[in-house]
Amino acid sequence: METLKVSTKSNPNSVAGAMAGAVRQAGAVEVQVVGAGALNQAIKAVAIARGYVAAAGIDLVCVPTFADIVIDGERRTAIRLSIEDRQRANPGEATIDVADSRLAQAAAYDGTSLSN
Repeated sequence: METLKVSTKSNPNSVAGAMAGAVRQAGAVEVQVVGAGALNQAIKAVAIARGYVAAAGIDLVCVPTFADIVIDGERRTAIRLSIEDRQRANPGEATIDVADSRLAQAAAYDGTSLSN
């Protein structure tokens, strides 16, 4: 899987184009950022990329994780964003009715059961 490194100075439109191309070609792309400014640019790029690929029936999702990396001999904490098509990420997942989903969330929150 391709890894894009995004900085505070990265152009979100350019990053979005790279994301869209990588997802179309490989089905997923990983984005690595260090710092709030870089994360801001990366998230803007994800939002833009969603628009780029929507017409092709691709629904991009973003899954963030932490990663320990070394930059110039110094340990840093990075955030990695796994960007992929929702359908490819969960090929057999059933569609959930929004009303049922809200009911399930409410039940989980207050500890009640959904069964009658």
